[in-house]
Amino acid sequence: MYRFGAILLLVGSIGTIPLKPEFLHPDAGLDIIELVQKYGYPIESHQVQTEDGYLLTLHRIPRGLNNTLETTRPPVLLMHGLLSSSVDWVNMGPGTALGLLLADNGYDVWLGNQRGSTWSRKHQTLDPDTDAEKFFNFSFHEIGYFDIPAKIDYILDTTGQEKIFYVGHSQGTTVFFVMASERPEYNAKIRLMSALAPIAYMGHLPNPLIFQVAEHYDVINTLVEILHIHEFLPHYDFITELGETFCSNSSDYRDACYWILNIIAGFDSEVDPDFIPVITSNAPAGSCIKQFLHYFQEIKSSNFSQYDYGEDENDAHYGQKTPPLYDTSKITAPVSLHYASNDWLAALEDVERLKNELPNLVNAKLVPFDHFNHLDFLWARHVVPYLNNDVIEEIKSN
Repeated sequence: MYRFGAILLLVGSIGTIPLKPEFLHPDAGLDIIELVQKYGYPIESHQVQTEDGYLLTLHRIPRGLNNTLETTRPPVLLMHGLLSSSVDWVNMGPGTALGLLLADNGYDVWLGNQRGSTWSRKHQTLDPDTDAEKFFNFSFHEIGYFDIPAKIDYILDTTGQEKIFYVGHSQGTTVFFVMASERPEYNAKIRLMSALAPIAYMGHLPNPLIFQVAEHYDVINTLVEILHIHEFLPHYDFITELGETFCSNSSDYRDACYWILNIIAGFDSEVDPDFIPVITSNAPAGSCIKQFLHYFQEIKSSNFSQYDYGEDENDAHYGQKTPPLYDTSKITAPVSLHYASNDWLAALEDVERLKNELPNLVNAKLVPFDHFNHLDFLWARHVVPYLNNDVIEEIKSN
């Protein structure tokens, strides 16, 4: 109900939408299957069931352009961030996108999709539309506790391997840290975890807008309860059309589109404005409002902890008045951190705190570009020399 209302408000605010521009990025409007096939790579879709009944889609690129399937190919699981999906790892195209580079370098690439997102809106018994309150009753805790282990086990069973490499961006790092601390037996199944824009602690969040929203958490939480908001920012074809119309290189609104990205991630010019319609072809990919509330709690408390339901409900859930802290000392898998000084969602102070707590830290590298921001980890023009080459080399060395 609220999703459709938002669309109607948006239409009313912008008036009549002009026709799709003639000059548009050639990959605009394509989903991950269409993109990967266009580039000439093989792609598979696999369905994974979690312990609590969610049916998740894993996309697999089993080999690169010049590889054969006969050789043993170590598996790599790449996990996206909040409001994103598996397409993040491929939409920059051959020679640049990390997912495709790993395939070309001899790896069996698996691309995850979190519960509730575009490719994972299924459950054994719950319908995301008619049972929204129950279906979307999760935060990044459940993604880490249920989704990531289910994907790891499925990949190992399918490939016959004993361990995998893991690469996460943003929330894709959070959910790994949740899994590795809450289900420590899974540390033994990880060859190396590469964390891009790592997020665990958020007490020093640089983004002024999000920080102010988090400061008013109680008001936001009350509104969410009154309005019965569960799903948040799912993707519609309408969003793709808006991106193509208003964010193309011929649009008068192009600078506004670029500003919206920067106000979230940190101001920079590394993302090509012409590429924005490719991003909006699949993003936002949908999430649960509870994920945002959980992150707001992290910002306010400066802790890395489970969801805070309030004292009475915490007592029922956890047997204590406050939510349990995640024990980072249990994250014994080898971890490599890649972070940036202009990342408005992962502050240097918070990364430093995490870095000092990880018992098996093998690398911690600041991206060598002062303006590199949160989204540059995926879509910077120079993401290969600044980041991807390093990630691939550290995977090869392990």
